[in-house]
Amino acid sequence: MAALAAAALRGLGRSGPALTRTATRLPRRSHHLTPVDDELFQRTTITLLEKDSPHVMYIDTYSPWGFTVNGNRVVGPCALVPHSVMQWNVGNHQDITEESFSLFWMLEPRIEIVVVGTGDRMEKLQPEILKAMRKRGIAVEVQDTPNACATFNFLCSEGRVAGAALIPPPGGSPSAPVSSSHVE
Repeated sequence: MAALAAAALRGLGRSGPALTRTATRLPRRSHHLTPVDDELFQRTTITLLEKDSPHVMYIDTYSPWGFTVNGNRVVGPCALVPHSVMQWNVGNHQDITEESFSLFWMLEPRIEIVVVGTGDRMEKLQPEILKAMRKRGIAVEVQDTPNACATFNFLCSEGRVAGAALIPPPGGSPSAPVSSSHVE
């Protein structure tokens, strides 16, 4: 049997030019966008130990009047930190100051990133405020409130130590549940 295999391999080596030409014509795949044969049959399973952790903050919905966080209603602007929701004393993005962000750098464990929702559209914050946050090692992501809610949910689902400073978007109707990569 081994002799037969060796003879076959030797025979392949003698007919080299035909095989070499064929081998060089085959396309080389440095990446692929569609699954290859063996990937079609692989399956992934997930076992959830807990549906929702009581320690993870999750924004369920938002409306012009406020937010629903972990099933609890919060009226008006709010600040979210790990394990706590607080009313945030700002009316609009122009009211945001270094002092209004101070609660985020006084906490332990240290907040990695604060997601700021400025209403129905993204508004720029004063450069001095962003510089003060960077100086303290806290990243700031400014977005419109709907996107800020989804970003905050995503960060929390990843286990990041995140905070949120949210101003409700003006308008007449409440949102559908906030979409993100939250596993249910």
